[in-house]
Amino acid sequence: MENLLKYEKSPYLKQHENNPVHWHPWGDNSLKKAKELKKPIFLSVGYASCHWCHVMAHESFENTETAKVMNEKFINIKVDREERPDLDFVFQKSLALLTGTPGGWPLSIFLDENGVPFSGGTYFPPQEMHGRPNFVSVLNNVSEVYNKNREKIIGQAPQIKKVFDELNKKSSVINQSLLPYVEKVLTYLDSDFGGFKGNPKFPQFYIFDCLFYYYKKTQKKEFHQAVEKLLINICSRGLYDHLEGGIARYSVDEQWIVPHFEKMLYDNILFIDLLTKYYQNNKENYFKEKLIQTIHFVHSKFINNENLLGSAYDADSDGEEGKYYVWSYEDLKKTLGEDFNFFAQNFKISKEGNFENNNILIEKTNLFSNKEDRQKINIIKEKLLKEREKRNKPFFDDKSQTDLNVFWINVLINASEVLEDPELFKKSQKFYEIINKKLEKKIFHCYQSENKVTVFLEDHVYYCLMLITFYEVAGEDKYLLACEKLMLETWELFFDKKNNLLQKNPINKNDLFVNPVDINDGNIPNGNSIYLFISQKLELILEKQDWKSKCQTLKESFHSHININSMQMFSYLKYLDISDEKISFTFFGDFKKIDDLHKIVKKNYLNIATIIYKKSEKNYLLVCKNQTCSLPIHNIEEFNEYIKKNSIN
Repeated sequence: MENLLKYEKSPYLKQHENNPVHWHPWGDNSLKKAKELKKPIFLSVGYASCHWCHVMAHESFENTETAKVMNEKFINIKVDREERPDLDFVFQKSLALLTGTPGGWPLSIFLDENGVPFSGGTYFPPQEMHGRPNFVSVLNNVSEVYNKNREKIIGQAPQIKKVFDELNKKSSVINQSLLPYVEKVLTYLDSDFGGFKGNPKFPQFYIFDCLFYYYKKTQKKEFHQAVEKLLINICSRGLYDHLEGGIARYSVDEQWIVPHFEKMLYDNILFIDLLTKYYQNNKENYFKEKLIQTIHFVHSKFINNENLLGSAYDADSDGEEGKYYVWSYEDLKKTLGEDFNFFAQNFKISKEGNFENNNILIEKTNLFSNKEDRQKINIIKEKLLKEREKRNKPFFDDKSQTDLNVFWINVLINASEVLEDPELFKKSQKFYEIINKKLEKKIFHCYQSENKVTVFLEDHVYYCLMLITFYEVAGEDKYLLACEKLMLETWELFFDKKNNLLQKNPINKNDLFVNPVDINDGNIPNGNSIYLFISQKLELILEKQDWKSKCQTLKESFHSHININSMQMFSYLKYLDISDEKISFTFFGDFKKIDDLHKIVKKNYLNIATIIYKKSEKNYLLVCKNQTCSLPIHNIEEFNEYIKKNSIN
């Protein structure tokens, strides 16, 4: 046997192509090989920018003696979790069920020869450490147990499948008040530094997006404070890259000082999305500058050879975590010269540093309210950035993921409206042209292949979200027709009639031991909730019974899960409410002749309402909420008067 990863396209898998381990990619051939040889499978799941994945690779997978044990006793399969999110979901859940511990990366899980898990963990060190057994002893023990108990282990498969079925159990509730679930989360939040209490600290932007939606709906100040506290601390502290823009994946401490330095595209998309909505409501220049800087960061640093967006930046460079981003006190003094004292007045800098005798840049609390000071600071930051760019850069995982690229287009459209920047809208159109050409024959997630699972629910629904957003902004029917066509295809491909939910991979192409029906929000809001959001729009625009029926099916199904699993379903709490509110803005006639109305609607209501276009000899706007509509509105004065008197969030 040989290491077969040299034939793969994923940057993460390519990182392992020279390992002495006889790696296989996931697929029919590797599973058949396990059955033929009656060997257990060692499945390793990670991603290209994962720090601990690199650590385990260097310690174990590059070690010839360890590889010898792996090759002798297991069929070894390596998976990029971003290439197969369905597989990662199923086996992360499996680990939690088998061991009672949360998963993570690298995921190191052992499967029987039929691909059903029976044991596992995450990172295993080469020597016993902090209660973690050494990897070779784990390999030997698992192999011995499997060989002695092979029939028994294989016979446990129906039991674990049954446990998976029970994970999707429902209550009998089909409708309920959602606000109490939103209020409940406030008790878990950190009132000092924002986000959730404890560490490590992940931003979990989709939860705060939901809080901000309910703030605008209820004017409950605690919701606003939670979002404000999160954004101030993220924008001013170590998670944010003050020289270039963008954020790292999470903070290892409670105060957002020391980040885990990898930068993920999905985190930055969600950050920009929430920051756009917050700035639209608060109009503070500090946040506008962070927003513009981070959009520029994405466009300048995440672009790959396809002129689309890649996936992530590694935390490490030159084998050291964070080396690219941190500064010694002496380096700052040497680089800045006479500007050092002014910079030190505005950033927390010390000889001891805040990370391994180095400084992670953190703003002081003044937020640069003085315009001249801001300009001077920006010049100094440019100087530091030029110096930093001389360093060896972290590895860039340049693979394009369809769901993230089309999600970015959608977020960029909204930012272009809020910032009143037509150039950003032109960029969103350019991205659309590129990805539409790439996927015009068939949508796929990362790489095209006839023999593998290559597309997932989120690829379809976020593509549809992009299309419906283009329709709502531009008023062109071609986007609407394409959206409806793809939404119908999505239902056929992914809808699981048993659970009344859409599963992660195509129903007829599942190659896992269970169907991956995932209701939780993950890196981005769950595809099920986004599908409801778009279905409700299509119901209002097209007035077809089919979309009304699909909405009702999903709403009842979501409600039956929420009172059991609400903390993992915050996007549903938002989109279910939007679906109940049924707010629409319908432009009759030539909307370009009432452009001021068109602009104010796009800028303020694109995320919570549906924008519709209808032919008419007269030019006017109707605002409707739950089938109660305004009189025809012809100008801004009439619009403002109506909004003032009616509850349109």
